[in-house]
Amino acid sequence: MPLGRSLSMTSLNGLPQCEDEDLPVEDLLLFEISWEVTNKVGGIYTVIQTKAKTTADEWGENYFLIGPYFEQNVKTQVEFSEPPNPAVKKAMDTMKSQGCQLSCQFDDKPNIIAHFHEWQAGVGLILSRSQKLPVATIFTTHATLLGRYLCAASLDFYNNLDQFDIDKEAGERQIYHRYCMERASVHCAHVFTTVSQITATEAEHMLKKSPDVVTPNGLNIKKFSAMHEFQNLHSMYKARIQEFIRGHFYGHLDFDLDKTLFFFIAGRYEFSNKGADMFLEALSRLNFLLRVHKTDVTVIVFFIMPAKTNNFNVETLKGQAVRKQLWDTAQSVKEKFGRKLYNALLRGEIPDLNKILDRDDISIMKRAIFSTQRHSLPPVTTHNMIDDSNDPILNTIRRIGLFNNRTDRVKVILHPEFLSSTSPLLPLDYEEFVRGCHLGVFPSYYEPWGYTPAECTVMGIPSVTTNLSGFGCFMQEHVADPEAYGIYIVDRRFRSPDESCNQLTQFLYGFCQQNRRQRIIQRNRTERLSDLLDWKYLGRCEDTAPCWNSPLPGAKGRACALQRNPPMLRWQG
Repeated sequence: MPLGRSLSMTSLNGLPQCEDEDLPVEDLLLFEISWEVTNKVGGIYTVIQTKAKTTADEWGENYFLIGPYFEQNVKTQVEFSEPPNPAVKKAMDTMKSQGCQLSCQFDDKPNIIAHFHEWQAGVGLILSRSQKLPVATIFTTHATLLGRYLCAASLDFYNNLDQFDIDKEAGERQIYHRYCMERASVHCAHVFTTVSQITATEAEHMLKKSPDVVTPNGLNIKKFSAMHEFQNLHSMYKARIQEFIRGHFYGHLDFDLDKTLFFFIAGRYEFSNKGADMFLEALSRLNFLLRVHKTDVTVIVFFIMPAKTNNFNVETLKGQAVRKQLWDTAQSVKEKFGRKLYNALLRGEIPDLNKILDRDDISIMKRAIFSTQRHSLPPVTTHNMIDDSNDPILNTIRRIGLFNNRTDRVKVILHPEFLSSTSPLLPLDYEEFVRGCHLGVFPSYYEPWGYTPAECTVMGIPSVTTNLSGFGCFMQEHVADPEAYGIYIVDRRFRSPDESCNQLTQFLYGFCQQNRRQRIIQRNRTERLSDLLDWKYLGRCEDTAPCWNSPLPGAKGRACALQRNPPMLRWQG
């Protein structure tokens, strides 16, 4: 890997600086509608939440998010208040008086833009158009419904896009009505958008319409910005992960934590779509390589993929309790040792270090060591899985034999739950956890955009992606040498699965061969790509249809696209 090369942001190409324009946002109302606007499931939640701050800054009180009420999330994230806009307040009052049926009749006739995400929200779009409401509509698909199902069926999807009988395939998978809802939304919307060029091609075949614009998903960089502190944050949160590892591997902690790398994969539990199948196979091959070459590096891999569980694994909880007990014992002995040393120094004596620990101290330490004796291997999952025997990750682990043996240089931990700072096991939020890891691995087969590698990038953490993800294709197009910037792109389109797996294995093995200084240099280069993923760049419309092209960020770009189309300006349904 050419870490010695001098690279700079001048090697990035393709995106000009954003030029702002004045838009009469005070005369517009923007509504953004999504099923997952408050529900922490999948990528749409991330899209809406990361974009909302930027859009709210631009539009102020004229921007509104609409979504279903998920009580467990709303209570901690939303501050209830009366709407400041009188037209919106009147509409809400009308909804309440009519059993939550919105009439959308405003006396002052404001210009309204409604942006609908995915087929669940498409119902409102279709009704708005069929009732000829004075609303300009935008529909965004983040992934086609049928495409996701076909990829999960292990078909050669991308090389056979024009071969599928889409009505037949949707019917056989019992998603025909949802597929029709999605397709109707696409064709009813004034503007149809998607998140990457690879998904635009997919939509052309699956939904029989090409997007008017492609708007790659950006991030609110200010949220992740750590300036020169991101390396310190990595060290701090890595130490927190190491504490968890000390408990999880108690009795088997015969590897050096200072020479241990933390890899992870996170996202929806879609075993093949997210590339978990290929990742596990590559880990088996990596384990073989590390053992054959007798390396002193250990790799611990986290699978953060929510699944149905029956609470925490008792053995995992016990591990953290043992770790805590050992820590308390060490602190007690250290305090007693410190007092004896202090008193001896006050007397002008150099204490005999062989006698400063008495028999009680030795007994306490021996009991602590005895408590770490373990007759079973460290568990590969932190929770009790409801359907353990049919879980695809666990079954693959059984097949390849990665059971966290002492001789294994690759060890695996499945954490089938979202991360939380209140967890008794791993008390870290997702962002903190990512900062503490060394490498994010996302070898997805179906990934319309890919927020997980993008989040790694803005936090200065290298990642693996593929040329079947929107993010991977975007990086190939705009970064001259992605690998030197810590963006490893696996070819999953023009190679066989075995060849792609070997390429992934080589990426992982090459990363393990880097020394600490090389990893620090690479993290610096990775973090320098942050600006490329900011909404001020990626919120703009790409030039897929000239009449929609706009250099404006975020919501202003959407409004400008609508304003430049005369029929929409006249709100003629």
